[in-house]
Amino acid sequence: MCQIFAGQDPGNYRYITRSLRLAGHATSIRLEATFWDILDELAESQGMTTPRFLSTLYDEVLEQHGGIANFASLLRVSCVNYLKGPAAVVHDSRRELVAGAAE
Repeated sequence: MCQIFAGQDPGNYRYITRSLRLAGHATSIRLEATFWDILDELAESQGMTTPRFLSTLYDEVLEQHGGIANFASLLRVSCVNYLKGPAAVVHDSRRELVAGAAE
């Protein structure tokens, strides 16, 4: 089983750094190539360029949560949720609601 993962193309997990503007500030984001591929697909599905999509996502997270501790991690998890489909996002939201109610 591990051969499926161990034998993958190293290009899939090489780091790629892209520069863009978030909240009016120039910044760089470093992610594995596969995540950039998924983000490009996700942005296209929203009718946006990838930089525009990331900027919009950043602004929306700031609006909802007031800050972002680790934007690169948020992007990776967003990619995983996108691949899991809408049910995964709803499930994660319910888990947050249950955790919030327990506090």
